[in-house]
Amino acid sequence: MMKDILKDASTRMDKSLEALRQELSKIRTGKATTALLDGIKVEYYGSMTPLAQMANVSVSDPHTLSIQPWDKSSLGPIEKAIMASDLGLNPMNNGNTISVPIPPLNEERRRDLVKLIKRFGEDAKIALRNIRRDANDHLKKAEKEDHVSEDARIKAEKEVQEMTDKHVTHVDELLKSKEEEIMEV
Repeated sequence: MMKDILKDASTRMDKSLEALRQELSKIRTGKATTALLDGIKVEYYGSMTPLAQMANVSVSDPHTLSIQPWDKSSLGPIEKAIMASDLGLNPMNNGNTISVPIPPLNEERRRDLVKLIKRFGEDAKIALRNIRRDANDHLKKAEKEDHVSEDARIKAEKEVQEMTDKHVTHVDELLKSKEEEIMEV
């Protein structure tokens, strides 16, 4: 019972960290990365299709992404979807591929992005604390139902706290590294 509660908490905390990593990978740092376009969905034959399922997205140089669709008729909708996204990118269609230049960030935009990643980090920490609270509630419930002793519950709560601290440290490390990446000129 206790191991299940601890394992569930650990799994949920790992998922929260992974969700933060994915959010951070979508944030533009002035360098080209294919992860920038991961969230883009293109209207294709009446349905919203992820860009990665319609085209090969690659980095052609540090400041340019290249998109080569498998179906040439999808060039227009892909271009439109990128322009409609909130990424602030201007794709260029040459008839066979789409080039997406990644403009350098100005100082004000860098500061806004740092604020945004800090908000993502705070959201991740709140999620971790909620998971800790849920795990502790399950442990107390297990103790009341006479499945575990008070000493075992206290020991397990300490493990949950250590697990939470470790994940919060990972969140701080991710934020610090992303902030350095953004502020790098």
